[in-house]
Amino acid sequence: MVENERSASSDTTTQDSTPLQPAPVRGPRGAAARPNPKLNTGPLHGLWALTNRDLRKWYTNPYQLIISLIQPVIWMGLFGKALNFGSLLSAGAGASGGNPNAFMNSLFGTTSYFSYLVCGMLIFIVLFSSTFAGMSVVWDRRFGFMNKALSTPVSRGTIVMGKVLQSVIRSVIQAGVVLLIGIALGMETSNLTVLGLAGAFVVIFLVAMGLSGLFVMLSLRSTNWQTQMAIINLLNLPLLFASNALFPMGNPLFGAPVWLQDVVKVNPVSYAVDGIRQLLIGATGSYALWVDFTVVLGFAAFFSVVGIVMSWRLLSK
Repeated sequence: MVENERSASSDTTTQDSTPLQPAPVRGPRGAAARPNPKLNTGPLHGLWALTNRDLRKWYTNPYQLIISLIQPVIWMGLFGKALNFGSLLSAGAGASGGNPNAFMNSLFGTTSYFSYLVCGMLIFIVLFSSTFAGMSVVWDRRFGFMNKALSTPVSRGTIVMGKVLQSVIRSVIQAGVVLLIGIALGMETSNLTVLGLAGAFVVIFLVAMGLSGLFVMLSLRSTNWQTQMAIINLLNLPLLFASNALFPMGNPLFGAPVWLQDVVKVNPVSYAVDGIRQLLIGATGSYALWVDFTVVLGFAAFFSVVGIVMSWRLLSK
């Protein structure tokens, strides 16, 4: 009897000391429910989704691409062909006995002004495409998409880089189309190489990233598209005309004021165009090629980083 009581007490103790296991959570049909998936909050999460969203509005509407190419084609076809410095200098040289090719080389770095202008048009299209990277931020804020994006786990820096990346992709594609049109209209191709093409598009990529980062940064707190358009008009024309994209402003032989030559030397667009001309048409550069790459790389890195850092403080609902 005593042994039976001890056995029962031992069984009870063993049962009481065994921890209770929680019953598995069952779904509506009795199946075990899956745990909630972890949210992906990495720095690259959502980058391509945001980039492709803006690109889709562009590549599904071919009229935007056609319209964006009209202006550089007009510059090349009308301005580039009408302003024939080679013929003008040859006529003057016939009367004075001078050498027009030598003067063209000393002034433009090449004997073909049209080829000189085509390289400038590559940065022209990049500049005007990059300015509208900031406009997309303003429109997203006005139509409520920015508030939705800020409510997701996607970081603010990713939102900014998505805007920059879509602008860079558009700029590179449009620059490639402008280059093909320029070749068809008579650009010199004797110095064109695969390595030169690759280097030129690296420069285009970097300057597009820097310019897009600059204009996105300026639009982070803007809600008025008119204000943003005023900023675009304030910056894009000085960046273009205070560079050597159209004329050799930095060359003292051109006769530009000294203060304007100094502005050209600090304009990153000048270094981008100078590097492209050396790589595509073999022009004599105003700067060493490594200097052009260094300046453009620093320009792209600076405004990309500054744009991300400022987005942490300025980009909000």
